[in-house]
Amino acid sequence: MLTVLGAYSWVNIKFLLEGAWVTILVSVCSIVLSYIFGVILGVTRYVQIKYLSAIVGFVIDIIRNLPLILIIFFTYFGLPHLGFKPDPIRASVIAMAVFEAAMVAEIVRAGIASIPTGQMEGARANGLSYWQALWYIVLPQAIRNMIPAIVSQFISLVKDTSLATIIVLPDLMNHAQIIYGQNTNYTIPMFLALAVMYFIVCYSLSLFSKYLEKRIGGGNKKGKADEVVQDASDA
Repeated sequence: MLTVLGAYSWVNIKFLLEGAWVTILVSVCSIVLSYIFGVILGVTRYVQIKYLSAIVGFVIDIIRNLPLILIIFFTYFGLPHLGFKPDPIRASVIAMAVFEAAMVAEIVRAGIASIPTGQMEGARANGLSYWQALWYIVLPQAIRNMIPAIVSQFISLVKDTSLATIIVLPDLMNHAQIIYGQNTNYTIPMFLALAVMYFIVCYSLSLFSKYLEKRIGGGNKKGKADEVVQDASDA
């Protein structure tokens, strides 16, 4: 009992919270960047731009089939040979953003492809250009359908930040290792603390996902796609 209480001293909790802040910082930055680039790459792959879509698809397939830890290693140890030497935080953000962008891109491509072709045809028939129809009609519906898959991918990203401990990222996992490395009696209590903290962050993301699904997809409000088609028809 005293061992457990000692493991959860204020000094240790504060040290864990400092690591949790780094975990959240890396996760948020990676999520934002991977979402932006993932949508761009996914749309690029879907629209079949000559040569460009094929090249993008090839790169995405390569990244998706590489272990994340290998990408982290390359970013931290390989980029310095190219003239850029990132610190552990920047290296982690770059590696995870690249890896997750490839995952999100494939989700986006599949999500757009799942929308019935009649949506695009109806929008074009009402006077919208191909890109207007894609942006205002198809993509909003696709993103609404993709929310669960994308958020699930981001939850995995939060947990995968622990892999960056290998390059001494001062995150939650790294700080827990330091604590129980000084006193092996703290090992189990630290793992329990890690489980609770990761659960809080990941469960919060899942709740946010459910909120977005209700906010964007539900209710008795008229869909944005229908509004845009109606506006085009009235013009």
